[in-house]
Amino acid sequence: MKSLILLLACLLPLGAAAQTHAVSGTVTVEESGEPLAHCSIHVKHTDRHTKTDKIGRYRIQAAATDTLCFVMLGYDTVEEAVGNRTRIDIALHPMFEVFEEEEESVAPAYLTRMTGIVTTERPARLSGEEYAHREENRFHAALHEPLSTFALEADGASYANCRRILASGRAPETDAVRIEEFLNYFDYDYPAPEGEAPLSLQVEAGPCPWAAAHRLVRIGLKAREVAGAELPPAYFVYLIDVSGSMYRTLPLVKASMKMLTDNLRAEDRVSIVTYADGVQVRAQNIPGNERRRIKDLIDELEAGGSTAGGAGLEKAYGIARKYRIAEGNNRIILCSDGDFNVGPSSDREMQALIERQRKLSGAQLSVIGFGMGNYKDSKMQLMAEHGDGNYAYVDDLREAAKVLFGEFGATAWAAARDVKMQVEFNPAQVASYRLIGYESRLLEAEDFNDDRRDGGEIGAGHCVTALYELIPAGAGEHPAGSVDALRYQGRQGTPVVTIPSAEALAVKVRYKLPGEERSRLIQEELIDSGTEELTGDFAFAAALAMYGQLLRLSDFRGTASWDAVIRLAQSGLANDPEGYRREFIDLVRVAKAVCGDAYCMQPGESRIAAGE
Repeated sequence: MKSLILLLACLLPLGAAAQTHAVSGTVTVEESGEPLAHCSIHVKHTDRHTKTDKIGRYRIQAAATDTLCFVMLGYDTVEEAVGNRTRIDIALHPMFEVFEEEEESVAPAYLTRMTGIVTTERPARLSGEEYAHREENRFHAALHEPLSTFALEADGASYANCRRILASGRAPETDAVRIEEFLNYFDYDYPAPEGEAPLSLQVEAGPCPWAAAHRLVRIGLKAREVAGAELPPAYFVYLIDVSGSMYRTLPLVKASMKMLTDNLRAEDRVSIVTYADGVQVRAQNIPGNERRRIKDLIDELEAGGSTAGGAGLEKAYGIARKYRIAEGNNRIILCSDGDFNVGPSSDREMQALIERQRKLSGAQLSVIGFGMGNYKDSKMQLMAEHGDGNYAYVDDLREAAKVLFGEFGATAWAAARDVKMQVEFNPAQVASYRLIGYESRLLEAEDFNDDRRDGGEIGAGHCVTALYELIPAGAGEHPAGSVDALRYQGRQGTPVVTIPSAEALAVKVRYKLPGEERSRLIQEELIDSGTEELTGDFAFAAALAMYGQLLRLSDFRGTASWDAVIRLAQSGLANDPEGYRREFIDLVRVAKAVCGDAYCMQPGESRIAAGE
């Protein structure tokens, strides 16, 4: 009896310490005192987390023995012991590099960090970031080029990255804007697949909101949902960049990878590899139900040194090959800013390394980007595309929860591989067409039926959207251009014969099931019913495309404006359980303040406004 009383006496303090209470406060910028919105706060060694609101306020449950971590890209991370306090106010110190600019900003005022506060102070330049340049898709004549072929993807990295840039008070570089990744950041109410097919296919047409005489076509795919218990056993290699350039973002990386770890099952396995000046294998083949052990290893990571990313990839692929699970989900998950500076680092070297190791190991490569100022988006995108995986960008804990916890199935398991789309346009109905986005994924027409040619990956439960802008036949517009009569070829002989049809276009999609090498086919045709209004999901997708074209200063943005984007998006708010669409509308208001009305002018007018 005395032993029981002694045991209870020992446990009472522990129980009291474990009791939580509400802690609230504000997060501001050091020196200026400006409220800091969307700062992530999490309770160390737990899954409890929250974010500050638009005026920097937060509220979270914590115990007296807990520690709060305040994490925001571009700022020093702060850890604060809770104790008996119910209010903790924090000021974060900005740590991104600032360069003076000789030229004036396009817009003299900008909105800082989505707080609603406008300032005339010139924004800091985020130097050292790299983006691949690709020319915007143009119009093509349906009569002469009836086929449009490209690889599908479901990545959303560009949207999250541009959100981060706008929140810092700057307009994104045009090459940072990939409209297909804006579209695919969001879910849509597409029908679920029927029968054995892992994908559903839907096609519809409506008015083009930035060009009144044109039509807009939305093509949507939905991958089958797969319950966690139904996923095959997984072998994950956590490949984490711990070089000096990751110093400010490593706390966010740690929190993100612990969220991913919470999805693991007993049949899953994990290895952890880090790289900086060299490569270190922290652990190999840990059972997925040993989550505490995996999280403790992640917590031990510290940043410093140069970046031997190529050697890190070689080691990760070697471990993936060694412990490969037959018929399982074998995947490397790379967390980095892409700033490789030791060993193989050029795009050509990285592409060759990844393609060779992918074939040897059978492992896919998912890429998760972190960081700012020196972020190498071009390299991160290249690695994901050639690693046959997906690409996400994480700028705060909420995004980490979306990508690595809420969308775990889509991030970690491909429902369909090598997905390719080919659209055939009927020249009797369509004069010209333009694919909006997907510039980096274009294929030759012959690649569609060639199963040796890689396509994109669509994760379980994910939606993929493609938009085409059409000029109807007989509209009298010829943006696709024309050529002079040929000198050595006459126009005699058999003319082009069109087969009478009311269809505007036909869509074909090829895909492979995981583990298969022969593709399968689904297809759908579209007869444009002449719908005169965009509503719901279609309106929201059109708003995203208009927004992306404004940020890109697209030659085809027509009558687009920030206010028109907001109106369209507001008509598509019904399907918004997580609030991401409402957050988008706030982001458009930020873009309007940062970029100004000059972005809404026609290309010729924009040059005049800039004084050229």
